[in-house]
Amino acid sequence: MTDASLYDLAPVLRVALLGIAVASGPLAWIWLRNKQSAPAHRLAALTLLTLFLSFDLVLFGAFTRLTDSGLGCPDWPGCYGNASPVGAVHEISAAQASMPTGPVTHGKAWVEMVHRYLATGVGVLITTLVLATWLQRKRGVPVQPRWPAFTLLWICVQGAFGALTVTMKLFPAIVTLHLLGGLVLLALLASQVVAYRQADRGSGPRAIPQATRRWLLAAYLLTWLQAALGGWVSTNYSVLACDTFPTCQGSWWPLMDFAQGFELWRPLGLTGAGEPIQFAALTAIHYTHRLVAYGLFAVLGVLAWRLRGTALHATSRIVSALALWQLASGLSNVVLGWPLLGAVAHTGGAAGLVVALTWALRESRAAPDAVVAVRGREVSA
Repeated sequence: MTDASLYDLAPVLRVALLGIAVASGPLAWIWLRNKQSAPAHRLAALTLLTLFLSFDLVLFGAFTRLTDSGLGCPDWPGCYGNASPVGAVHEISAAQASMPTGPVTHGKAWVEMVHRYLATGVGVLITTLVLATWLQRKRGVPVQPRWPAFTLLWICVQGAFGALTVTMKLFPAIVTLHLLGGLVLLALLASQVVAYRQADRGSGPRAIPQATRRWLLAAYLLTWLQAALGGWVSTNYSVLACDTFPTCQGSWWPLMDFAQGFELWRPLGLTGAGEPIQFAALTAIHYTHRLVAYGLFAVLGVLAWRLRGTALHATSRIVSALALWQLASGLSNVVLGWPLLGAVAHTGGAAGLVVALTWALRESRAAPDAVVAVRGREVSA
């Protein structure tokens, strides 16, 4: 596969049709289940389903990366110019015979193409959401179609990053941006679910104390920073640079090269000058992620405690559970040698935190403590 044929658009229509087939089942289920519901409720249900499938797509993307299947089909959007690995069996067999444990095998090709089919199906669902929101807006339903439209634009950007992930040979910065783009997609959809639910029930965000909302915002921003660092750890394969806890390589401050580790624009395993990346750089990547994790865990603990007794009391339990999930899955990656299940679970926890905190921010507004207390007594009465 030469550089000139990295983009082969011949199978794009067939891949799109497979995406429509993937989306048709969920669309039919949503329509049958909610055909008697109010328009805003139907839109909320469709968006929630799209959010769920997008969450699954993020997890499957992590599985694709962690099983080294990202180059299972070395062109885009198909596989050796075909819509599925079935049509590329001879090319894949030749590549596998040449390198039996290389990037192109029959199993890896299927993993890569299933990920593309799922992504196309999510794109079909979001396109349907754009059209449905626009139609309901024309009928006077108080919904805003520009956010679904922006989400559709965003998933097109994600598709471009997916293509670059393949054609730029797992360039760490591109792969990390692709992961973060998936989390942005989840945040966009979660925000829209809340907006549709508010339109359905005819009420706006719930009041929580100003200080609590500031903690919520701090946790949200720190979660995004940690997600970016986690993506950088994974895409540089530096998880095992520290294989002990709480120390790293038997030291509280091991030898680290931050300048080389956080040189962002460079090929996988190399510096920008084309030299092999040093182990001290991988250590710096891993240990920075670990140090920020301590701060995030503390902030999430304070947030969970402060949310108790507010209108978002259920979020307190969710945040606590996700923080513990991330601690356990992160530790398993270190002490168990980066098992596949633990690595995917850690990505899932990060995605869950993004969804939960986005939901909480969209569902809340800051209010003086006295106002929150008065309204809390009114609800109790």
